[in-house]
Amino acid sequence: MISESRIISMLQARDESALRVISEQYGKLCYQIAFRIVGNREDAEECVSDMLAAVWNAIPPDYPENLRAYLAAIVRRIAVNRYKQAHRRKRGSTVYTATLDELAEIIHSPDRVEQQIEQHELTEALTAWLRTLPPKTCRIFMQRYFLSETLQAIAAQNNMGIGAVKMSLLRTRNKLKDYLRKEGLL
Repeated sequence: MISESRIISMLQARDESALRVISEQYGKLCYQIAFRIVGNREDAEECVSDMLAAVWNAIPPDYPENLRAYLAAIVRRIAVNRYKQAHRRKRGSTVYTATLDELAEIIHSPDRVEQQIEQHELTEALTAWLRTLPPKTCRIFMQRYFLSETLQAIAAQNNMGIGAVKMSLLRTRNKLKDYLRKEGLL
């Protein structure tokens, strides 16, 4: 296993073998994230390929502190864009759709220009709020709403029942709602 800093150095030196290493070390994770959002194998594989191209074009000048999180964020953004493109008129039945529905009453999609401008503020507030959560609560929230994992997978990974995961997510969403109200973002 090659270290993240070594992989980043390889990318900065424009060593194409870094892409192979990324594929070997992070490909499965990135595929799973993409698949949970787009819901089909071919699109998920294309998202991973697009992520590799995006990383190649972004480093340098970018120098991510956490390569795993950086790759996950890129593939998630690519998969969300692909999902939106494929489902402009019709909603699908992927896990991503379910997670959107759960958060819909708290965080609205940026359909208007004003909302897009406020998106930056919301992102900063959400990041600050996540830092206040206990590690397990934050992990469960991120697994569901960032990685789009199923309730069953989250329960298994955290040694919890599905009901406990649902309750944790409900309480966390309620805390988020209260926080956003207090910050004047809701």
